[in-house]
Amino acid sequence: MTNYPKLPPRLARIYGNNPLFFVTFCSHQRRKFLASNSANTAFLEFAASAYAVHNIAVGRYVIMPDRLHLFVSGPDDFELGRWIGMLKQRLGKAVTPTKSSRPIWQRGFFDHVLRSNESYGQKWNYVRENPVRAGLVEKAEDWPYQGEIVYIDRA
Repeated sequence: MTNYPKLPPRLARIYGNNPLFFVTFCSHQRRKFLASNSANTAFLEFAASAYAVHNIAVGRYVIMPDRLHLFVSGPDDFELGRWIGMLKQRLGKAVTPTKSSRPIWQRGFFDHVLRSNESYGQKWNYVRENPVRAGLVEKAEDWPYQGEIVYIDRA
């Protein structure tokens, strides 16, 4: 069993009025297993359900072999940490069909609230080029594990 240092507590709410979060989380030890049809399908189903049932909107996303980048916004009572935990659990079941004691995810996640002076489009343009920079495709639009689930207007 790996002993992780205790993470500082997250603030429950920082911003009101449906903030837009940019989120990244990684596989444990950056293992490369996420860029797959099963992970992509599980992610799309999870995001569609989150929107239909809880009004949690996942906008643009890129699934890389060892990490996931996404933009998400929810209602005022949206608990980002809890939601990411459920997403990790769902993706973990999709990519590891058998029980294993080996960790799937790096602990925690990176999140950043996009403020009014930041452009969702500019951040997206940088993120969507990740597969190109990693040498996985020649053009970003050729990467099969990326897209937009719910249109979020934050230009």
